[in-house]
Amino acid sequence: MIRTHNIGQKIKRIFAPLDPMMVIILLLITVVSAVTMYSASTDKPVRFSRHLENLAVCWAVIVALAYTPPKLFARLAVPVYVVGVILLVAVALFGEVRLGARRWIFGFQPSELLKLGVPLMIAFYFQNSGNAQGKQLWRVFGIAVLLFAIPFLLIAKQPDLGTGLLVAAAGAYVIYFAGLSWRVIATLVGSAVVGVGVLYELLKNDVQIVEKVLHGYQLKRILVLFGLIDDAKGAGYHIANAKVAIGSGGWLGKGWMDGTQSQLQFIPEKSTDFLLAVYSEEFGLVGVILLLVLYLLLISRGLSIAHMAQTRFDRLLAGSLSMIIFTYVFVNMGMVAGILPVVGVPLPFMSYGGTALVTLGVACGMLMSIRHHRIR
Repeated sequence: MIRTHNIGQKIKRIFAPLDPMMVIILLLITVVSAVTMYSASTDKPVRFSRHLENLAVCWAVIVALAYTPPKLFARLAVPVYVVGVILLVAVALFGEVRLGARRWIFGFQPSELLKLGVPLMIAFYFQNSGNAQGKQLWRVFGIAVLLFAIPFLLIAKQPDLGTGLLVAAAGAYVIYFAGLSWRVIATLVGSAVVGVGVLYELLKNDVQIVEKVLHGYQLKRILVLFGLIDDAKGAGYHIANAKVAIGSGGWLGKGWMDGTQSQLQFIPEKSTDFLLAVYSEEFGLVGVILLLVLYLLLISRGLSIAHMAQTRFDRLLAGSLSMIIFTYVFVNMGMVAGILPVVGVPLPFMSYGGTALVTLGVACGMLMSIRHHRIR
C-alpha cells in the first residue's frame, strides 16, 4: 500500500508543472483544430499531416517550457530582445523579399521572435525599475513605450502592420499591468476613437493623404472595411466569401465536410487565416460559441495565474501572455467577420502555421511554468 502511494506521489510530482485546466482546454482546442483542418485541406492533404506535426511540436514546446523555471525567462529577456531588434535591422538592410515584403533573413522571420521578446523585455525592465514616483515614473513608462515602439516601427516598415500591431499590443499590455493610470488609458482610447473618425473622413474626402502612409493593398482593405468601395472580387473577396460561409452555417452548421463554400474552394486561405469560416459553416453558431468559451476559459486561466504570481516579472509576463492570446482570437474573429481589416493573424491553435503554433506554445508553457513555481 505504501509502495503504491509512493508511486502515485512520484507520478504526481512528474506531471505537477502541467496545469490540468490549461491542458484540458488546449487538448479540446487541438481536437477541434485537427477535425477542422482535415476538412479544410481536402485539396491539399499534405497540409493536414504537416498541421499534425506542427501541433506535436507545439505540445513538445508547451511541456518543455512548463518545466523551465521563470528565472531563466528573466535571464533571457535582454538577449532575446537585443537579438530580435538586430535581426529586424538586418532584415531592413538586406532581408529576403517575398511577395513584395521584406520580412525574412535566412528563411527566418525575426518579427515572430519579438512577439514574446517584447513582453519579456518590458516585464524584466519593470521588475528592475524599482518603485518610481512622480516624474521618474513617467520616465520609466516612457522608456517602456520606446522598447516596443522600436520593433513596431521596424516591423511596420517591412511592411507587416498586423504583426507590428501584435508586438506593440504585447508591450502595451505589460505597461497596463504595471499600473498605467485609468486617466491615461481613457485618453488613449479617446484619441484612438477620434483617430478612426479622422481616418474615415480622410478616406472619404482626401484619400491621397492616406496613400502616402499606407501601401496599396492596406489602403484597399481599409476602404472595403469602411464600405467606401465595393470590391467583392478584389480586396474584399476574402471577407465576402467568409461572410457567406458564416451566414450559411446557421445555428448548427451544415455538418463536418459538408460546407459548400469551403469544399468548393470559395474561401481563400481557408486553412490559415480564414479557418474560422470553414468551422463556422460546418458547425454553426453553436460550434463557434463553444470554441469561444474554450478561448475565454484559457485566457481567464492565464489571468488567474498572473493574479497569483509571486514576482512582479512573473505577474506582468503572465498577464501580457494571456492578453496576447486574447488579441489573436479577437483580431482573427473580427477579421473573418468583417469588422476588422484583413491583417493576417491566425486563430490560436487552430490555423495552419508552425511558427504561430510554436509562439503560442511558448506562451502557454511559460504560463504553466509561472503557475507551477508559484505553488512549490
